[in-house]
Amino acid sequence: MLQHYKTLAGYGEDEIVIERSRFIGYAQRVTTEEEATAFIAMIKKKHWDATHNCSAFVIGENDQIQRSSDDGEPSGTAGKPILECIKKNGVKDTVVVVTRYFGGIKLGAGGLVRAYTAGTVTALKAAGIVAHILHQEVIISLDYHWWGKVENELRLGNHRVAGIDYADSVTVRVQLPQGEETAFIERITDLTNGKATLTLGNKEYVELPVEAIQEDTE
Repeated sequence: MLQHYKTLAGYGEDEIVIERSRFIGYAQRVTTEEEATAFIAMIKKKHWDATHNCSAFVIGENDQIQRSSDDGEPSGTAGKPILECIKKNGVKDTVVVVTRYFGGIKLGAGGLVRAYTAGTVTALKAAGIVAHILHQEVIISLDYHWWGKVENELRLGNHRVAGIDYADSVTVRVQLPQGEETAFIERITDLTNGKATLTLGNKEYVELPVEAIQEDTE
């Protein structure tokens, strides 16, 4: 599993106008090529009267699946810039469609690259980008006598608590960024004089927002 990766928060849609041409950007998180192609087909059906519906997608932990389409624009001026913008922002499992309604002014190859890049940025911003950080769950079981110290440590350390069970003893599930669990276990063991039982639970990704979106294709 990757230590961390970026993807879309969800669906995004927005529009820009460049030299009287409308560029409508659509972005969606997907997990399979079938989902990506279905999304592209949906946008094409919605904008059946558009001049172009250009697209690209990146899928897989290692970006194994990459596809792009110029949909009638000059080769390399639409699909590739969309794909490169997705990759430059490092977002995985992402599909983007940029729909163009021609406004009567030709943009030239360089203008088209910039326009489709801008349309992609617009779509990514509308969808929002999140980071998935791999966390290791640590399960702590301890007597109520030690709970006050541990609770204080969790609060001061701003640790992510996934759940607490108050029964005959206290059981708390803590999610730590991968690699921090050893030091945490040692700390809790010291705090409780070795009276707490600590076990490793599941590994899972925790989603956190990412603000920066890169706009250029250089």
